Amino acid sequence: MVKTRRTRREHRIKQKILSYIEENIRSYIILLIIFFIGITLGVIFINNSNQDQVTQITTYINDFINSLKDSYQISTNTLLLNSIISNVSIAILLWFLGSTVIGVPIIYLVICYKGYSIGFTISAIIATIGTGKGILFIFGSMLLQNIICIPCILTLATSGIKLYKLIMEDRRRENIKLQILKHTIFSVFMLAILIISSFVETFVSGNLITALIKYC
Repeated sequence: MVKTRRTRREHRIKQKILSYIEENIRSYIILLIIFFIGITLGVIFINNSNQDQVTQITTYINDFINSLKDSYQISTNTLLLNSIISNVSIAILLWFLGSTVIGVPIIYLVICYKGYSIGFTISAIIATIGTGKGILFIFGSMLLQNIICIPCILTLATSGIKLYKLIMEDRRRENIKLQILKHTIFSVFMLAILIISSFVETFVSGNLITALIKYC
């Protein structure tokens, strides 16, 4: 009996997941395309920067890496606070934009900018310390938290787009309030996961890059 209930529960969860994917697959595809466009723009910017800009970027990255090699201790409290502020800010922004009819186009810009920032950072690191060492540095400093962070941001954006579509389909006041409430609850859940990514960035990636920095 217990096994049967568990099987039914698992089946319902699978059905809900599949239904969610079917309903939102188009939005995810569009957001992923925009995200990768942002990454491409970041790479293009680095590759087409003038010599002064390249010098400033490489100097900053080299100084940061050398400070880590010299046993410079990064304040975990400061790093954690900055990471949480950044993640909370983008979550609140996407929640707000998703809760307003005119905010959807700006959601696309936010996702594009997020991709641009990642593309810019990755390209700048590789241009400064080379492909092999750059990949190692990126793995230690960026990969783990972004595996959590990026899907959450895309999911938040998708929730906002879904809310916009639902409001356009049914503009009854009661329905709008209900959909905004659902969007808000979902956004809070995603925010909790984003805060977890901040802890991963601070205590996992921070220690990992400290261990790997000698090879960069």
